[in-house]
Formats: sequence, C-alpha cells, structure tokens
Amino acid sequence: MALDLTELARAAEAGARAGGAIVVAGFDDPSNVREKSPGDWVSDVDTASERAIAALLADAAPSIPFFGEESGGTRAELGWICDPLDGTANFLHGFPSVGVSVALVRDGVPIVGVVHAPLLRETYIATLGGGATRDGTPLRVSDRPPANAMVATGFPFRHQDLKAPYLDVFGRALFAFEDLRRAGAASMDLAWSAAGVFDGYFELRLGPWDVAAGALLVREAGGVVTDWDGNDRTWLETGNIVAAPPAVHSALLDLIEKSGIQHSGLPADKIS
Repeated sequence: MALDLTELARAAEAGARAGGAIVVAGFDDPSNVREKSPGDWVSDVDTASERAIAALLADAAPSIPFFGEESGGTRAELGWICDPLDGTANFLHGFPSVGVSVALVRDGVPIVGVVHAPLLRETYIATLGGGATRDGTPLRVSDRPPANAMVATGFPFRHQDLKAPYLDVFGRALFAFEDLRRAGAASMDLAWSAAGVFDGYFELRLGPWDVAAGALLVREAGGVVTDWDGNDRTWLETGNIVAAPPAVHSALLDLIEKSGIQHSGLPADKIS
C-alpha cells in the first residue's frame, strides 16, 4: 500500500493535539484516578484523550487499525500505536513533563511519530526518511562527547526483579557521563534527546506506546535506537531501549555490557 506519510503525520498531529487539549483541561482537577499496578496510574483524562485521538484517526484514515495503551484495539502489519497521556504520575502531581504520543508502525518499524507536550506547548513530528521537527524547526541530536553528556533514564518501577541490577547500570552511567536526568515520561525524554536537550536516553521494559513515536524522532534527528543488546529491530517489542547520538549510544551499550545485567524478557504491557 502506498502511503502519504505527510498526510498521515498531519492526522497524527491533529489527534495528538485533540488529546492534548483534554490533558490541559483536566490538569488542575484530574478525576477518577485509579492504580493499574503499583505506581502505574490512569485517570479519566487518559481514557478521554485516547477516545478523542482514536476517533480523529478513524475519520482521517479509516483503514488503519488503532491500538491505545488504555483501551487496546487491533494490531496489524500497519497500525497506529498511541499513549494518550504519557507521564500520568507527573500529571497527577502537577509536574508538566507529560506527552501525548501517536505513532504509525509498519512491520515493527515506526514510520510516523508525533509527540505533543500540551502543557509546554511543543509539538515534535517525524516521518521515516523525512526528518524530525519541533514546531517546524528541524531537529538534530547533540554532538557532545560522552564525558560532557547529560543522559536521561527511567526506573523499572513495575519490575522488582530489575531494580537492584539496574542500579549497577545507573551507577556506571553516573560516572561515565556528566549528569543524569529522570523526568518521568519516556516520550518526552526521547523528544528532548532528538532535540539535543538530552544527550541520550535508556530504560527497560517499556510499552511500545511509550517509545514508538519518540524513537522515530531520535532516528530522524541523526541518533541511534536499539535494545540493550544493540539490536535495532527488537526494542519496540521488548521495551528495552537505548536512544542517543552515536558516541553516547556506544558508551551506553558498553556500560550495559560491563554491568552484566540480565535484561531479557517482555514488558509488563506487551501488545499481543
């Protein structure tokens, strides 16, 4: 099937903005907050945002299936993957590092990615082979050497078995790089890595909705995206991601290998 990625990116952006408007409206008073698992929250804002995005995408591209973090959906060789509110815990605490993430994935590879930061009024867009932008300005990953890098990460809070071994990787990274950051929203960590704000990002066992759009941003901005073994195809399935400019990416893989962490397995929220 021939695809017009520019038009599909416009649809994804419109969907992300529609969801983002709901996020902004609910920021001061989130309702019906529930805990899906320890530390993993969902609210009525998440579900309302997802419904709005799904409806808009269905209207714009009715033949393409939709899968959302909260409601599920249909998987196919070509399909949308959506996180309607990435960083729900941040949202509930009044911390504006949250994103609305919409990606179009074909045969396991993201080909359209939009990350909208509604509370920061920024929108990041990428298409396969078409580059990445933030509000129309082209993006490029940083060229800082690893010793001067500020690298983002996230903690495997849903995986008790990974917390202790992850600390070895975290500790090595703390010595290898100038500094680390943990903002609590994978889509934003990836968008900021694509923009050169952060100098890379690594995390374990995420859902594909967390990373599909943001990873395409990094790739189209000149970065490298793999799993923790350096495989550039399996990260979307395992949720184990390393995304960074080439030099920092290589340094991250080196410290992961030296740590000896056993990180194989599937994310808690694997899409079936």
